[in-house]
Amino acid sequence: MNPDLDRLQPYPFQKLAQLFGEVTPNTAYQPINLSIGEPKHATPALICDALSANLAGLANYPTTAGSDALRSCIAQWISQRYDLPLLDKKTQVIPVNGSREALFAFAQAVIDRSPADRNKGDPVVICPNPFYQIYEGAALLAGATPHFLNTKPPEHTLNYAQLPPEIWQRTQLVYVCSPGNPNGHVMSLFEWKTLFELSDQYGFIIAADECYSEIYFETPPLGALEAAYFLGRTDYKNLVMFSSLSKRSNVPGMRSGFVAGDARVLQKFMLYRTYHGCAMNPAVQAASIAAWQDEAHVAENRKLYTEKFIAVTNILKNVLRVRPPEAGFYLWQQVPISDTTFAQQLYRDYNVTVLPGSFLAREVRGENPGKDFIRIALVPSLTETTDAAQRIAEFTKKL
Repeated sequence: MNPDLDRLQPYPFQKLAQLFGEVTPNTAYQPINLSIGEPKHATPALICDALSANLAGLANYPTTAGSDALRSCIAQWISQRYDLPLLDKKTQVIPVNGSREALFAFAQAVIDRSPADRNKGDPVVICPNPFYQIYEGAALLAGATPHFLNTKPPEHTLNYAQLPPEIWQRTQLVYVCSPGNPNGHVMSLFEWKTLFELSDQYGFIIAADECYSEIYFETPPLGALEAAYFLGRTDYKNLVMFSSLSKRSNVPGMRSGFVAGDARVLQKFMLYRTYHGCAMNPAVQAASIAAWQDEAHVAENRKLYTEKFIAVTNILKNVLRVRPPEAGFYLWQQVPISDTTFAQQLYRDYNVTVLPGSFLAREVRGENPGKDFIRIALVPSLTETTDAAQRIAEFTKKL
């Protein structure tokens, strides 16, 4: 077996199950789960209709590249969303089976394990901390060593100076997430500019995870390709963005997204994917076209999340220092006691599940930046979310 499998750490939800293992929740309350970022809003009918109307496509093998219609549709969406010239659908866009699959596979294609590079140490993959654990797992199974940039309140910005030049010299891939999971931070143009300059200096590739980009309050978040183009990087050198319909369109089970950016990098990634066997279901491709071409359901989706954030903030602000995110659907909330104790006792006393922040981070340079935070996913209905917030407030008052 691949020995790198032994380097993988338990997933946050495995740790949560272990934390709750000996706990019996208070059955006087209906259970409410705010730990998993799984959208609960209804899937738009137009997507379901397109999916069912194209089931005949199941009789055909799909191509890895996807249909011309889907790639053209994605290129047009990117152009309209970020006010960019139309990307080349044949060389700069690839449909993928959700951003998670692509984020993992990308490291396997990017990392160079050649002996010449090993003379200066293992290849390095850099991730934000806290982070989406797929980044770490992808790095480890690609034979690389993950290094982390701690992001802390109130800004949650990426302080690139945390890592010395000798680490940057070995860096081959940098994962960034904007809007961030779990803190909702949107990277500024200055952060992007600094990262691009480091990429030019050290030659690494940037994987920009933007799966939360369409969940925002007023101003659409700045995108990676948008920042690059504004800064004159019109070839999107060493930059690939990852996007998904899961959060935008409430279709996590459809597993549909795309990657876009540097044509040179995507040419190699396409070669990898040809062998990887990850072509998108033809019916899903048709449904994806319907989803990317409609913005009305996305605006309604944002409205629902905004209502929940307003309600939850009004309830919790009297017991906690609440800082709503810039975007996304998570509330990254500091709590007055240990995050694991808070989550465990909240579950025991009020049957509400939240995720301890320390489970989403690693201890680096003497600190775990997720410590004493909880991640609250505002994905259930407004009624359930409000009920859960009231229980959290009652629990916090007793501390």
